[in-house]
Amino acid sequence: MTPTPDVPTLDDRITGSLLGAAVGDALGGPVEGYTPDQILERHGGRVTGIVGPWNGGEWRTARPIAPYHKGDGHVTDDTLMTHALIRVYEKVRYHLDAYAVADHLVPELMGSPVWIPELEAEALPLQRIFLAEKWIVTRLHYGHADPREAGHGNVVNCGAAMYMAPVGLVNAAHPAAAYAEAIDLTGAHQSSYGREAAGVFAAAVAAACAPGATPASVVAAALSLAKDGTREAIGAVVEVAADHTDFETALIPLRRAVAPFDTVGPDYRAPSLGARRPSRLHAIEELPIALGMLLVGGGDFRRTVLGAVNYGRDCDSIATMAGAIVGALHGESAVPAAWAKQVAEASRLDLHAPARALAAVAREVFARDTDARRAHESAFATLTSADR
Repeated sequence: MTPTPDVPTLDDRITGSLLGAAVGDALGGPVEGYTPDQILERHGGRVTGIVGPWNGGEWRTARPIAPYHKGDGHVTDDTLMTHALIRVYEKVRYHLDAYAVADHLVPELMGSPVWIPELEAEALPLQRIFLAEKWIVTRLHYGHADPREAGHGNVVNCGAAMYMAPVGLVNAAHPAAAYAEAIDLTGAHQSSYGREAAGVFAAAVAAACAPGATPASVVAAALSLAKDGTREAIGAVVEVAADHTDFETALIPLRRAVAPFDTVGPDYRAPSLGARRPSRLHAIEELPIALGMLLVGGGDFRRTVLGAVNYGRDCDSIATMAGAIVGALHGESAVPAAWAKQVAEASRLDLHAPARALAAVAREVFARDTDARRAHESAFATLTSADR
C-alpha cells in the first residue's frame, strides 16, 4: 500500500516519538522539582526553549541537583532508560516480558558503558539511574527474585512508565497489546499504580500511531484501559483540560485536578508520609498531566511540551511522555529540528539510530505476530469445522 503523503509512516512516527521524548526530557531536566512560580522567577518568564542549569556554573556542587549537569540540552535518565530498553528489543527481536528485564536489561545497566550527558563522562547506566531503577538490579541480579514479582516493594513512582514509549511503538496502533506487554514487562520494576501508568502510557503511544489519531482518541484509548486511581486521575485532569487552550491558564487547574490522586503532596522535595506507597486509589502525577497537556496543546509539540516543562515538579518525565505521544501522532516534523539538533549535540547522542533500530524490530515483531495469528485462525477453523 502506498502511504498517503499527509499520513506519517511507521518509521516517521517511531523517529518522531523517540526524538520528541528526548527533547522533552532535555527541556524539562533543568527545572525539574520546582514550581511554576519558581520557574517564572528564575527565568524571568516561562521556559520557551533549552535553558542552562538552575544553579548556573555552580551545578557541580549545588544541592539538591549535584553532581548532575541538568540543562544545556542534556537528556536525563528517562532517555538513558528508553535507549537501554531499545537495545533489549534489538537483542530479543520480539515482545518483551519481565524475564527480558532480568536476562537483558539488567546486564545492560550493569555492564554496558554509555555516554552519560549529565555526568559528562562515559559510565555504566547503573551509575546514573536513581534508587527506584537500581532496585531492578538489586532484586534481580543480587536477590534472584522472580522477575514477575520483583517490582513489589519498590517505591511507586513514574520510574517504570518513563521509558515505556518503545513498547507502544513496537505495538503501534494496538493499544491493548501495548498495555499488556508493558504491564508484564514492568512487573520486574514496579507495582500498583506505577506499573499501571507504564501500561497506560505504552497504550497511549500505540494509540497515537494509529492513522487518523488525535489527542482526543489517544486519551480515549488510555481511559479505556486504565484501572483504579489511574483512570480516575486521568478523567479528572481531562475534564479540566477541556476548558483550556493555553498552558499558562491550565497550570494551576491541572495541578488541583490531579492533587487528590497524587501521594507526593504539595512539596515535591518533601514528600508526604504516604508518598509512593501502593494504592488502588492513587496515581502517579506524571501521566495524567502529560495527557492533560496534550489536550491543552491540541497536539502541537511546542505548546504541549512547554506546558509540561513549565508545570514543574517531575516535569522532565512529564515532558518525556508528552513529547513521545505528540511525536508518535505527527512524526519527526512535529519536533522542532533546532531543538532536536541541539539536544543530540549537547548530549553527544545519535537520536536517530535508536529509532532506526526499533523500526526494524517493530516490523519483525509484526511479521511474527501475523504468522502466529494466521496459525491460530487455521487451527481454530479446524476445531470448529464440525459446527458448519
